[in-house]
Amino acid sequence: MFKLHRRALARTVLAAALSSTALLAHAQAWPSKPVTLTVGFAAGGSADILARAISQKLTGVLGQPVVVDNKPGAGGTIAAAAVASAAPDGHTLLLVTSGHAGSGALYPTLRYDPIKAFTPVIKLAATPVVVVAPAAQPWKSLSELLDAARKAPGTLNYAAGGGGATTTALAAEFLKKDTGTDMVQVPYRGSGPALTALLSGEVQVGFEIPSSALPHIQSGKLRALAVTTRTRSTALPDVPTVIEQGIRDFEVIGWFGVLAPAGTPAAVVERLNRELNAALQQPELRERLSGLGLESGGGTPAEFQKLIASDTQRYGEAIRRMGIKVE
Repeated sequence: MFKLHRRALARTVLAAALSSTALLAHAQAWPSKPVTLTVGFAAGGSADILARAISQKLTGVLGQPVVVDNKPGAGGTIAAAAVASAAPDGHTLLLVTSGHAGSGALYPTLRYDPIKAFTPVIKLAATPVVVVAPAAQPWKSLSELLDAARKAPGTLNYAAGGGGATTTALAAEFLKKDTGTDMVQVPYRGSGPALTALLSGEVQVGFEIPSSALPHIQSGKLRALAVTTRTRSTALPDVPTVIEQGIRDFEVIGWFGVLAPAGTPAAVVERLNRELNAALQQPELRERLSGLGLESGGGTPAEFQKLIASDTQRYGEAIRRMGIKVE
């Protein structure tokens, strides 16, 4: 009996060793070709800027080019659908925003499950949403904007990044709901086109991520009216929060992260997580993110998975409760 037990234990240890060796071999063999980092928003926006910054870092350590592929539209769900159906071999990745957590509620006919179709890799960064207006507009504060919206319901147009299931779009909806105002969203395929429309006067208000809007705020072309976090942004220390301007308990925090198709080998996910954590600790990248109004992220895939699950519940409940629908 004792000999049989020892043989069974030996077989278990051997199987574990072989499994670990196979995982290590797979990780060492990957990547065997260029890696595509798919972004669901147009070039020039915050997601695109971040994607290009981390793709450069990964290219330097993986031994293969990491190419950014922009697939804008439908709040990032076009890109997500493409990655969900890609081979789970680590050569196709998805950069998502926190709007991904609301996509299932906003788009009930998606061809993929926003949770089950992906393997979380890492949270890259966190950010507020900033409410902005062209310098030509008269509003000097969020309160003045809201007063104008109340006096003329449905006449002010706004842009909110890529629209749909984006944090910027949801922040706008939450603000309208909490303040009883009626403004009309004009959909664009990303922050780049939305900012172009804002700067040209095509829309009067914008809900943006600081990394996209900051250069235009610094140049004086846009006026920042509020940020949506509980505390002020380090990139915009002079801009008051929504809470400071009288809307109690209002908070919307955006995040960016990397997902892989479900079924991607654990060894590949672990290596990606390790390399990205290391990149996020580099002073050069941390300084660059801070200058864009982003707080550097990091952590484990499990921690990122917990964040996605939490925000999926929160955003989904809010979207259904408020009756938000994609036009």
